[in-house]
Amino acid sequence: MIGLREVVLIQELKRQGLSISAIARQTGLDRKTVKKYLTNGLEAPAYTPRKPVVSAGEPHRQYLLERLTAYPGLSSRRLHREIRDMGYKGAYSSLTEYLRKIRPPVPRIYERRFETGAGVQAQVDFAEFQTVFTSEPGVARKIWLFSMVLGHSRWLWGRFCPNQGLETVMRCHIAAFEAMGGCCSEILYDRMKTAVIGEDAAGVVTYNASLVALLAHYGSAPKACQPYRAKTKGKVERPFRYIRQDFFLGRSFHDLDDLNAQFDVWRADIANARQHATTGRIVREHFGEEQLQLHPLPAMRYDAVLTVERRISREGMVAVAGNYYSVPDTARRRIVEVQHHTHEVRIFEEGQLIARHAVLEGKNRKRIEPGHRKAPPAKRAEMLPVTPTMPILQRPLAFYGAVGERLASLNAKGAA
Repeated sequence: MIGLREVVLIQELKRQGLSISAIARQTGLDRKTVKKYLTNGLEAPAYTPRKPVVSAGEPHRQYLLERLTAYPGLSSRRLHREIRDMGYKGAYSSLTEYLRKIRPPVPRIYERRFETGAGVQAQVDFAEFQTVFTSEPGVARKIWLFSMVLGHSRWLWGRFCPNQGLETVMRCHIAAFEAMGGCCSEILYDRMKTAVIGEDAAGVVTYNASLVALLAHYGSAPKACQPYRAKTKGKVERPFRYIRQDFFLGRSFHDLDDLNAQFDVWRADIANARQHATTGRIVREHFGEEQLQLHPLPAMRYDAVLTVERRISREGMVAVAGNYYSVPDTARRRIVEVQHHTHEVRIFEEGQLIARHAVLEGKNRKRIEPGHRKAPPAKRAEMLPVTPTMPILQRPLAFYGAVGERLASLNAKGAA
């Protein structure tokens, strides 16, 4: 039996004047077949229904249904072993296909979206990025994005950082609170090391004391995600993909400062200005309502202090958290006390403050206060050695006159 396309072709060739033999040669069909379809015209070929194929698992259908009804999670391998001992001769692949048809559907459990009230919760997490700054061609830099998202309005704040250290985390928290003009009641963390120290057998979580003190200063408290329940922090994880695709990819950045400057513009003009797909609200307008429910900022900015001892290098620098800060040339001791505040580094010598610097972002950066270095002394003009000379003879002018007259008389005689 041939298809409808071949039937149409036979009719077309006949219309062009070809003989039955010529049509048979051109189509590769038998002459009798060609003649048959020329006689019948354009009647569609009749197909007989295909005989149903009986699966090798059909004789065991009742047993399989009983097992799957009682234990829906039974694997195909397990059932294959069981019915093979009962005389099943088919292949494993045939059984898996058969089980897909008869396995009872598993009822879908729809998840209930977790929503928080205004001013109740913010979610915090880090995401890793990699880029090449135009100021350092060919050097791939690994950076981390600290992100804080308000659970009610989905207002987003973030900063790209060179590390995930405690000092960085605390500075980012303070900057986020100041940007939103307040703080919510609790901060949800994905058990990041700088937030969660550990958990005992009873499930009691131990938080980083420095972070707890910072949050308490702003009227908030930490909360850890439940283990293996990553969906509880979806409000902060989903924006990471959005940030990567809508902001980060396809851009160039001069350095970390330029990256954060561009990110701030994008947050204000795009991320927080959009209509959120879940809430259906403009993010910044929704945030304007939530902001009224935040705890007000305290009168004083939080100022944590980490005190350590450091040695002054030969270049007059002190290393703090991977960066270098200058001390005055007048410093006498080689060991000094360093107070590492959240936003400032203070250096003391015998209890006396000798230097203070704004905290540097990144690694291996240097800050030298101009007043810490004395101007180099002006070079003295080098005294050239004086070579002793012979004493100069002094004669009266009459002597030189007599010599001149004598030379003149000699010249006159020679001319004669």
